[in-house]
Amino acid sequence: MAEPTETTAGDIVQPTGPPARATTGPGFRVVGAILVLLMLSSSVPSALYVLYQQRWGLSSGTITVVFALYAVTVLGGLLLFGSLSDTLGRRPVLGAALILAIVSMALFAGAQGPALLLAARAVQGLAVGLATGAMGAALLELTPPSRPALGAQVNSAGPTVGIGLGGLGAGLLVQYAPAPTVLSYLLLIGAFTVTLAGVVRMRESAPGAGGRLRVVPHRIRVPAASRGRFAVLVLTIVAVWSVGGFYLSLGPHLALSLLRSTNYLVGGATVALLAGAATGAQLLLGRTEALRTAVLGLCGLLAGLGLVLLALGLGSAPVFLVATAVLGCGWGAAFLGSFRALSALADPAHRGELTAAVYVFAYLAMSVPAVLAGMLTNIHGLHRTSVGFMAAVAGVCALALVVTLRLSARVRAEGSTP
Repeated sequence: MAEPTETTAGDIVQPTGPPARATTGPGFRVVGAILVLLMLSSSVPSALYVLYQQRWGLSSGTITVVFALYAVTVLGGLLLFGSLSDTLGRRPVLGAALILAIVSMALFAGAQGPALLLAARAVQGLAVGLATGAMGAALLELTPPSRPALGAQVNSAGPTVGIGLGGLGAGLLVQYAPAPTVLSYLLLIGAFTVTLAGVVRMRESAPGAGGRLRVVPHRIRVPAASRGRFAVLVLTIVAVWSVGGFYLSLGPHLALSLLRSTNYLVGGATVALLAGAATGAQLLLGRTEALRTAVLGLCGLLAGLGLVLLALGLGSAPVFLVATAVLGCGWGAAFLGSFRALSALADPAHRGELTAAVYVFAYLAMSVPAVLAGMLTNIHGLHRTSVGFMAAVAGVCALALVVTLRLSARVRAEGSTP
């Protein structure tokens, strides 16, 4: 996902001031394609995890560790290199990220066991973390003047569109094409190479481009006056990305189990359904007030989690598919609303520091619960672990809903911004 900062819209945050304008040309489309491709490539392994488990005898715990390594390296790359493109320029940073992405795809294609799989995921995470800040800023700077909201819209919808396409596309290739653990990655190498050529030809958009290579890690800071509201809102972030981490690591396996299917397209389609519903909710609620959007999203998450628990209890595949769609809507809306509300807690000069704090919680929530679920699956089985996981996340969602409603009432009474 693209990182929201004081100069980027990230997934959902609107720019705080008019960005520097550059000649748009094909540059906007190139950067948008990079965003979608990076997110697409990140979800391709999710559709292949079941196949890796079967071929290499991997446990669910190992699979979730592979997934968590990606989340941790994305966070590390984002915090270390998130502002690098402000001085070095968008083009060189995007170019370096694409080269790393190509290397990671080659490692995936050549993997014959968990060692190279872990290496591929680590390099892929670093590529995404490196590109995040540059993509978000470039999309705003290259937004066509005739459509000023387009950059923020692409930043918002691009990640979930990419995740959905990756899951569905990989599922199709795994089920119906030859060399399933190789072909997806070879196609992505070709796509990344084309976009790399586009980066070479696009105009530089960063106002301070051409500076010296200087790595300045993001500071992580929450303003003292906003820590109470931050604690309330970050509960929603934790709930949202706990669900996302579970679905992107163990979701395809659970779907195949409930549908009693051996068709790998089912696993990829489950990821696509979750991400597609999230995209639709974000687009539908893009103009709704932030806390109201977060409340609607939390209600959707609770409804979706309840339906997942019902599906697990009944062993019903149709209920599980409906549950995934409802959960996706709640996922997209809750993240959209909570992040917009969080972004308003700091002044523009310190919003990047607060954003970094939010992403620490987001990526930890994506990785740590997923690893715990994977380890528990080895002991208690996927079905029982899924029931316990969904019930625990539902408890977090219920708590987040109660405190967010109280915060919303207080904000309305004060007539202030969230």
